Amino acid sequence: MPATVQPVIVTPTLPLLLAFYKALLGAVEISRVPEDGPAFYVGLQIGNAELGIVTDGEADIAAPQRILLNVNVGDLSVGGVEALLEHVEALGGRVLGPPNDMPWGQRVAHIQDPDGNTVNLTEPI
Repeated sequence: MPATVQPVIVTPTLPLLLAFYKALLGAVEISRVPEDGPAFYVGLQIGNAELGIVTDGEADIAAPQRILLNVNVGDLSVGGVEALLEHVEALGGRVLGPPNDMPWGQRVAHIQDPDGNTVNLTEPI
């Protein structure tokens, strides 16, 4: 069953974002339009959620971002927050600061994907 609400990122750099989310979070490609040739849309499964990525060569990634992805890495079997931070910059992203333990019981680190979209990496303490 498709998700009721699905975040979709518009990017001029589809291959870069696909590689980032696959390598960092273990995302699995579940759909592609068109199926053959260069993709316009790719659907990714990340744990029990779906993320769509659409290519638009004119997308302005310098514009203020209005999407925040909150990812519970504890559900993904990709390693803990600190371990993932070691890979973010090599994959084209940016670490915004060290992880912090929050009073509601999560360890949280803030990063940006290669397009500058903010991603909160979380895990239970």
